[in-house]
Amino acid sequence: MTKTQLIDQIAKESDLTKKQVVQTVDAFLEAIEAALMAGEAVQLSGFGIFSVKEKAAYTARNPKTNQPVEIPASKRLGFTVSKTLKDRLNHEA
Repeated sequence: MTKTQLIDQIAKESDLTKKQVVQTVDAFLEAIEAALMAGEAVQLSGFGIFSVKEKAAYTARNPKTNQPVEIPASKRLGFTVSKTLKDRLNHEA
């Protein structure tokens, strides 16, 4: 599902206009992004937890030249699904 499809579905199932839904979804995503940028985890009950994880720097090898390549440290987005959603996914499959 794309963001546009999500907006269409929410607009169809609510009394909101598409414009209102776009503003709401954008504000929702911006709030999540701001919390993650501040290093906070975002917990959505019944859905899961978004968190920022640190990936340490490491040395890899270029498979073409077999030369070592330094990969710098970086931050990654992590997601842990809630038990509620996991159970629903596994019982409705």
